[in-house]
Amino acid sequence: QVQLVESGGGLVQPGGSLSVSCVASGRILGILVTGWYRQCPGKERELVAAINSGGSGGRTNYADSVKGRFTISRDNAKNTVYLQMNSLKPEDTAVYYCHFFGGFPPSHYWGQGTQVTVSS
Repeated sequence: QVQLVESGGGLVQPGGSLSVSCVASGRILGILVTGWYRQCPGKERELVAAINSGGSGGRTNYADSVKGRFTISRDNAKNTVYLQMNSLKPEDTAVYYCHFFGGFPPSHYWGQGTQVTVSS
């Protein structure tokens, strides 16, 4: 089993920046992809950013709505994945969930979510 704990959400004004992080613990060997999803009330959960586990850097993937504003990164030594969010907009308001996929057998793991609110 893998346990994921997010932190760093909060309230920020439009145009501001915020960083959220996710610490993993447990059986994290074999994790293939780590990422962030978000969910707004009444909407489906959507992918925000993901990074695969290949090589030292890992290939990243972003939703079109956040390209150029959000950056996903990870620190393997700390078992932590980060999401740096810049130029935030009110429509970025959502609960942000950390997601890991992989392990033996390959499974989906989710954090408890952290609220990000962009409002003046």
